Amino acid sequence: MSKIAFLFPGQGSQFPGMGKALSENFPAAKRVFEEADDALGFAISKLCFEGPEDQLKLTENTQPALVTVSIAALAVLREKGFEADFVAGHSLGEYSALVAAGSLKFADAVRIVKNRGRYMQQAVAPGVGAMAALLRLPEGKLDGILSEAAQGQVVSAANMNSPEQVVIAGHADAVKRAAELAKAAGAKRAVLLPVSAPFHCALMKPAQERLKADLDAAEFTDLAIPLVNNFEARVVTTGAEARQGLYEQVPNPVRWLESVRCLAAIGVTRCYEIGAGAVLTGLLKAIEPGVQGSKFGEPADLEKL
Repeated sequence: MSKIAFLFPGQGSQFPGMGKALSENFPAAKRVFEEADDALGFAISKLCFEGPEDQLKLTENTQPALVTVSIAALAVLREKGFEADFVAGHSLGEYSALVAAGSLKFADAVRIVKNRGRYMQQAVAPGVGAMAALLRLPEGKLDGILSEAAQGQVVSAANMNSPEQVVIAGHADAVKRAAELAKAAGAKRAVLLPVSAPFHCALMKPAQERLKADLDAAEFTDLAIPLVNNFEARVVTTGAEARQGLYEQVPNPVRWLESVRCLAAIGVTRCYEIGAGAVLTGLLKAIEPGVQGSKFGEPADLEKL
């Protein structure tokens, strides 16, 4: 029997105005924004709806904002009778997925990810780290490129996003060297990304250690809906596994390509991307064209569903 998965986006999907129409049109969504404002002690809703963009782009604001929009959209979908057999989230999106799975309370999630964003930002001084997207790098070339580019510095795969896209992260000079080597090796493009820190690499170890106290203090119950996690790209069902996965994902790569293939292998034939943007719907087409993808982040999307 065919199965459904809910997918939740991560950092990079944010934009000023996100969630505004949901909040205006659906009381269930409005309640989620109000809960987030209460939990954080400031109006994250206003930042989502109005910006300014420079404030929304600050990692410690981006992360709770995106989780809030995803859970507001989820509240609407559930009210309309939609439900999933599995959940997954891209990096930050794994927190939204665990809220959807009933493992983590929403108020705890937004508080943790606000701190997570701050810890990540503070782990590496501005300008020291960088990230780059490598597009259509010929197969089998990545490890050699990273090894040659390192020269005693950190540079590693951060996001395995699709067969045609891998994101690397580390020290800025090493990332630039890797980008040049990738182009020389036949990559279609190697693009430095406008990010505030080098996520999902060893430079994030200090953030991982600071986050541990927040994760340990929060209650993680066993999941009502199984999760395919980032760290191992496998199905997890216990609260202990969920917590450990969030801890391990900070300095390790997001194995999104394998996660989507795992969902397809266990019978998922339709995915709904819930929250801001449509990044994951695009990646889904590149990874598993046979799996149907739809997004829900705006009232107009509901008619298409």
